[in-house]
Amino acid sequence: MPTYVYGITRADHPLRLESVQGVGEPATQLRAIRTDTLTAVVSDAPEGLRAKRRDVRAHQSVLETLMADGTTLPMRFGLLAPDDDQVAAALDAEGEGYQARLAELDGHVEYNLKVSRDEDDLLREIVTHSDQVRELRERSRATGSHDDRVALGETVSREVEARRDAEAQELTGALASAATSVSVGQGGPDLLSLSFLVRSAETEAFVQAVQGEADRRGDAYTFTLTGPLPPYSFV
Repeated sequence: MPTYVYGITRADHPLRLESVQGVGEPATQLRAIRTDTLTAVVSDAPEGLRAKRRDVRAHQSVLETLMADGTTLPMRFGLLAPDDDQVAAALDAEGEGYQARLAELDGHVEYNLKVSRDEDDLLREIVTHSDQVRELRERSRATGSHDDRVALGETVSREVEARRDAEAQELTGALASAATSVSVGQGGPDLLSLSFLVRSAETEAFVQAVQGEADRRGDAYTFTLTGPLPPYSFV
């Protein structure tokens, strides 16, 4: 049976896992695979496992419990190994790398930040500050030309991307000093999607820095901050 892997800790981690159970229904029993320096927390992998809320939450609960007692390298939901022997072999083969990552993450948590901006507000700013957009808009209204409308749409699209990129860089720079490391994600419809590695002792200061940026930018912006989380983005 395949082995489901939750996370990796140092060998001296207390592993107080009595209050949590693994993924699956019925819930699987957690166990430890140990080497001289590392421990992997695993369980049997249930058949047909999918990212159902109950199982995602079980995975998260195991990691939160581990993190409460020591630094943990969190594995993403759904990570499987062929069997326990393969997990032990990986711990031996990659032991130095895992130890280095544990040292880097020691005393840190992750925060995820998504920032979006009201589209109408952004378009108003573009029309106000871009002479080219204003000229194309006036010409398109006057001529009704398809080519002019296409040119206007393309120019606005370029302006939107340029302003989003500039604001993303500005926000990243403003908040990076409050974190140890930053990982840039795919923004999608959001202006910005970032993950921050933050010292556990400095989380309050980081949250205040994010709130300060949100207050400075006003109601046209929506800041969504999630955390503290296991540092998935920095493993």
